[in-house]
Amino acid sequence: MKITSAEYLKAAVKPDQFPETALPEVAFAGRSNVGKSSLINTLVHRKKLAQTSATPGKTRLIHFYDINHRFSFVDLPGYGYAKVSAETQRSWRPMVERYLQGRPNLVLVVVILDIRRDPAGDDIALAEWLSHHRIRHLFILTKADKLSGNERRNRRQSIRTRLGTPEGQELILFSARTGEGRDALWKEIQAAGRSGGEA
Repeated sequence: MKITSAEYLKAAVKPDQFPETALPEVAFAGRSNVGKSSLINTLVHRKKLAQTSATPGKTRLIHFYDINHRFSFVDLPGYGYAKVSAETQRSWRPMVERYLQGRPNLVLVVVILDIRRDPAGDDIALAEWLSHHRIRHLFILTKADKLSGNERRNRRQSIRTRLGTPEGQELILFSARTGEGRDALWKEIQAAGRSGGEA
């Protein structure tokens, strides 16, 4: 995908604040500090479209971006960071669930995992929730450049087993440093846009 424009639209916390757009929407979800912003920046060849932070839990709003006037990317708040208050974490869940269940132009949720870590309870709960609600999603394993070939294969299989995903469901290896996985992820995004996000 050649990127001709990538623009920040707005931040929101409730549906009446969401942008009024009919563009196919792709949401990015994952634990705090898993590399969500870096992945988005790599996808669109921009260094600072999505703001990265050394402080986990910084993204507390839903952020919307216009990509090529063809897609809308949505950066969801990271979850699972212990230093964020329990009250704040509880407020995120209904906000995110309202978005995921109520956004008619949502075509895909990209669930981001660190290939070096086993999926935590929050990751598994999200995967099960998306499957239960028949929301199309795929898994991206970031920081793949930090492991050798054998380690990558072993970690991918371990994560697949932990998530309970079938062998036919691809887990895409991704590296923001090398760009590995960018084309494969764009292929999935474009396919979801064409199909309207049917699970």
